[in-house]
This record gives sequence, structure tokens and C-alpha cells, in this order.
Amino acid sequence: MTPFGKRVRELRAKKGVRLKQMAEDLGVSSAYLSALEHGHRGRPAPGMIMQICGYFGLIWDESEELKRLAVLSHPRIVVDTSGLSPKATELANLLSETVSELDDDTIEWVMAEIRGRLGTKKLGSKGGPTY
Repeated sequence: MTPFGKRVRELRAKKGVRLKQMAEDLGVSSAYLSALEHGHRGRPAPGMIMQICGYFGLIWDESEELKRLAVLSHPRIVVDTSGLSPKATELANLLSETVSELDDDTIEWVMAEIRGRLGTKKLGSKGGPTY
């Protein structure tokens, strides 16, 4: 499940709406909506995100948070390390081989460590650090 899918599922539960009903209300198939929630589909299009925000009455910060989660929720990531250091390639491969074995606490620690180190550097146009 992706962060976006988890949040949509939470919103549905809070509103007491079944997946089939929400899909019908949004004009999409329940299979598509289920695939979005479970991370079997890529990121939803901006229009779909806005439909979902409208469906749940999300405004301002809640709407921006759902958009942010959608950006972070691509279930099949390709990491291009060409031109980077051998260590960068090793890291990408290690993560791809072991991420399924990591518990949530370890994942949170790794993410916090990376964000902490990037926090002191300006982010470049591709989202990576610039010096």
C-alpha cells in the first residue's frame, strides 16, 4: 500500500464509504480505485487527486497533504545512478534488494537520516542535493 492509498482508505473509513460506492461516485471502476489504494497502479493524475479532495471536502493543508502523498506514492521506482559514484549505485541496489525486509521503525530511521542530512543542503531542481 502506498502513502496515498493509505490516506484515501483512512478518509473512506472516516466517512463510512465503501470502495465500490466511492468508485461509482467518482466515475471510475472499483478495480482501479482498489489498485490505487493498494499500490498496484502508478500515481493518480492531478485531476483524480482533485476529485478525491472534493469528494472528501479537503481544503488547504489537507488537500496539499494528499497531493504530497500522491507524489511520494509511485509504487515502481526506477533509480538511475548512471554518472553517480559507485557508492550511490551500491546504495540503490542494496535498498531495492532489502526494502521488503525492513520493519517500519528501520524505514523511519533511514528516512529521517536522509532528510536530516539533506536539510542542511539546498535541494536542486531534480530533488537531489546541490552543494
